[in-house]
Amino acid sequence: MNDETPRKLRYAMIGGGRDAFIGAVHRHAIALDGQAELVAGALSSTPERARESGRALGLTDAHNHASWQALLEAELARPMAERVDIVVIVTPTDTHFPIAQAFAEAGFHVVCDKPLTHTGQQATTLVETVARQGTVFGVTYNYTGYPMVRQAREMVRSGALGRIRKVVVEYNQGWLATALEATGNKQASWRTDPARSGIAGALGDIGSHAENLVSTVAGLQIEELVADLGALVPGRALDDDASMLLRFKGGARGVLVASQINAGLENDLRLRVSGENGTLEWRQEEPNRLVHHRREGPTEIFTRASPWLCESARRAGHIPAGHPEGFIEAFANIYRGVFADIRARKAGTTADPLDADYPTVGDGARGVRFIECAVVSSAERRWLPFSS
Repeated sequence: MNDETPRKLRYAMIGGGRDAFIGAVHRHAIALDGQAELVAGALSSTPERARESGRALGLTDAHNHASWQALLEAELARPMAERVDIVVIVTPTDTHFPIAQAFAEAGFHVVCDKPLTHTGQQATTLVETVARQGTVFGVTYNYTGYPMVRQAREMVRSGALGRIRKVVVEYNQGWLATALEATGNKQASWRTDPARSGIAGALGDIGSHAENLVSTVAGLQIEELVADLGALVPGRALDDDASMLLRFKGGARGVLVASQINAGLENDLRLRVSGENGTLEWRQEEPNRLVHHRREGPTEIFTRASPWLCESARRAGHIPAGHPEGFIEAFANIYRGVFADIRARKAGTTADPLDADYPTVGDGARGVRFIECAVVSSAERRWLPFSS
């Protein structure tokens, strides 16, 4: 046995228990690269359900907890060498801040689902805590993990499009085209409830992804925005449809749409970035292709795992060219970046930026401020400045 082989990182999960779609996605993604293993959890807000879920996943009784508070207490009681390396939070948004703040303050590395928190002040507090503790904090804007998204980012950075003029991002779904929350659907119930989801519905759930995708690929900072949010299904308390115009620093313009009432559509996230010399187009439902329209010259179609892609895009591939990759692998790339950062810090070094490539707590905080700004803009029906 090679003593130089690093041990697997140990992670605990909060939320994501039995029948929870996103919890299983996170576990599958983490398992993909074999770098970490689930060793502890508090997998539901209901104590008995939490323990049942933990037992189903093979957690021992000593590591299978009825609440996140019990999990934190138990981990702090262990010697440092025996504690979990990272805590993964996949609960509804209303619990993100208290859980993330408690574990970050205690010195644990954290990965949290988005939106990061309910309020900008909570997000700022988390940013300050992470900076003070010197810990790793990732936010699962998973779409930035796709290889072709990273290829698009590199092409923009390298100047292939020239100066960026226009960005259009759309995230259209149809799963809330009816009052699904009235049927007892768990996901619909909490995502349409202001007490659980916060001040935004579709804007927070998928609009936050759209904002992060624009920021990541185009590298632009929003200067001001005007938003139109609405609940088009009668009786719904939060927006299920959001449209906005964006003005970026430097003069570029943008359009962002986030809607969950487009009947018949599934998970139609698409991005178009146009510069002086060309345009890039990418769709999440065809994630292995990136189209480059040149102002002068033929259109190029880049495909995942091709040898002429940038280094970041090549590293994000898991299997050879021609085999489709998708959602789980994109999540896995976010975790790969987080784990690389953790391992480097444990070794007292700085990770290669191409390895430690993941959305941070700062990205999550910007997303929360974006949501707040858009909600106020829509309510007041006017352009508002945005400070990222």
